[in-house]
This record gives sequence, structure tokens and C-alpha cells, in this order.
Amino acid sequence: MSTQKALFLDAPKTELVIRDRDIEEPGPGEVLIEVHAVGLIHSDWRIQALGIMVTEWPTILGLDSAGVVKKVGEGVTNVAVGDRVLHQGNRNCRNAVFQHYTIALAEIVAKIPDNLSFDQAAVIPVAVGPAAIAFYNKKAPNSLGLTPPWEEGGRGKYAGEPILIMGGASAIGQQAIQLAKLGGFSPIITTCSVHNAAYVQTLGATHAVERGTALASTVQGITSKPIKYAFDTVSLPDTQNAAYEVLAPGGTLVIDLPDAVDSTRRTPDKEVGMIFGSPWLPAQREVGKALYANLTALLEAGEIKPNNFEVLPNGLAGIPEGLEKVKKGVSALKFVAHPQETK
Repeated sequence: MSTQKALFLDAPKTELVIRDRDIEEPGPGEVLIEVHAVGLIHSDWRIQALGIMVTEWPTILGLDSAGVVKKVGEGVTNVAVGDRVLHQGNRNCRNAVFQHYTIALAEIVAKIPDNLSFDQAAVIPVAVGPAAIAFYNKKAPNSLGLTPPWEEGGRGKYAGEPILIMGGASAIGQQAIQLAKLGGFSPIITTCSVHNAAYVQTLGATHAVERGTALASTVQGITSKPIKYAFDTVSLPDTQNAAYEVLAPGGTLVIDLPDAVDSTRRTPDKEVGMIFGSPWLPAQREVGKALYANLTALLEAGEIKPNNFEVLPNGLAGIPEGLEKVKKGVSALKFVAHPQETK
């Protein structure tokens, strides 16, 4: 078999269509993955609606992937043909994942442990990857600069240190809470809807604060220690400004959308940095490699748990309806599709 089914977006504001395309061969350091499960994320529908983040058309969407290695390129030693793997794709036809087969960089691929299904694995990459980049990417100023739990001295290093995570029920927020727990942070304060409070606390949040509350005074009632670390996974203007108000002098706020902090509130002793949460970027490759080298063990131990998900029917054909659901808004949930079920 030399061709496959893929879900194409030919131009912004057009419908997604299924067409055949060639199955590509992996080059040095690459692997060919048969995609068994994909997760849907917010940027997929935003690209379709707005044409952002893409420079070449037609394109294929999708970044969250779990599947089976079918071929390995020259020099690949960390995975082998037949391994079940998860990874974060890239935004081009060769490396995106809304298709039967995709090409991935072996150094940012992790084996799926036996205790996880393809569906569970598929919702992890674009949640834990950006969280790890926001926390641990020491090569860039747009990071909290933390020591990861897989490095010597990293596990529990921040015991007694508070951290603020805006949007704890979001996909990235759920993983950020779990990483903060591994680092020993306490209290772990997060914002979320009331109906998600109990859930985020099972992940490690010590305090779940309802969205829209007077955040600064609420945090002061939780801890008297300065908040030096904050990560806003929502990054709308109101959440950025609320987090910035809570942030102590000398602290850092990491955001994942453009900076919208009110210029009249800015002070030179508070840092704000925006991430683009992809391990494919050269400036973020090292932290991506380290994450994926250690991710299998963290998943096997249950120290990193998958996000909640719902499976969509009809393979690739079910993705457009799923993206409409994502666009309308979902809470503490990701959608999963099975490309191989495409008729």
C-alpha cells in the first residue's frame, strides 16, 4: 500500500475534505507512524476559521497522536517497528496527524506503557508538552525556569512554594497541575468552574478558585507567601491581568496567547513570557527530548494521568463535527478520533 486517507484543509474558511495522499518515507532520525488515535485541540478549528499558524496550503491539521511505528529511519534507536507510541505532530502535511500515517521525529516520540490505551495516550502530547515547555525550558526567557522532576534534585524541589495555574481544567492546565505536584509545589492554586473543582483536586491542586472571583484577595487568604510562579493556560485579557496582579515582584507569568496585560499595570520587576508549545522548535527541542525520554515512566507510574476524553465515530469523517463541538466550548474534556476507521 502506497497511499492513505488524509483530512485536508485547502484554504481558510473552507470545509475539511478527505482525499488520498502518498505515504511518506521516514528520513534519518524519523519514524513512520500508523495513526490509531488523534486528539482534537482548539488551534485546529482556529486554523480552519482564521488561517492562522499555517503558511502553505492545502494543509492537514492535527497534532495529538498515538499509534504504531511502521518504519524507522537511519540512526533511530529509541523506538522500533511495532512499538506503540505517542507524540506531538507538527503543522504541515508531512508531520500532521489527521491522516492514516504520519512522519515524526524519533527523539520526541515516547513509547505508550501497557497500562494506557491508544485513546488515553492520544490526549496527552499537546497537553503535557506545552506545560513542560512553560515550566522547564531553560534556554528561553518565556519559561518559569524550573528544574524538572526527572533531573537530580527536581522531584519535590519546590516544597512549600506556591504556584498559580489559571485554567486548571483545561487540557494543558490538567497536566501543569500534575507537573507542579511532582515538583512539590504547595499550595497549588488553580482557577476553574465550580463543577470542575473536585476533579482538578484529584490531579493535585490544593485550592480550586472559582473563575471570576477577586483572585488577588482570595490568594492572599490561602497563602501569605509571594507568588513567584504563575502559568495562564487560558491567556485571555482578563485572566492575564488577574494573574499579573497576583504575581509578586521578581515573579514570572507564562502565557500561551499574545500578551494582553494592561500597560498601566506593568512594572519592571515582573516578567511575562509567551510560549508556543511545540517541541519541534529548535529553542524548545531539548526540553521536548527530555520530556519524551522520561514520559513513558511517568505514565506507567500513574504520575502523569491522561485527560478525560470522548471518542468520536466515523474516523476522519467525524473530526469536522468534533471541531465544531470544540469551537462551541467543552469543559475538562478532549475529543478523540480513530483515523483507521475512515470508510
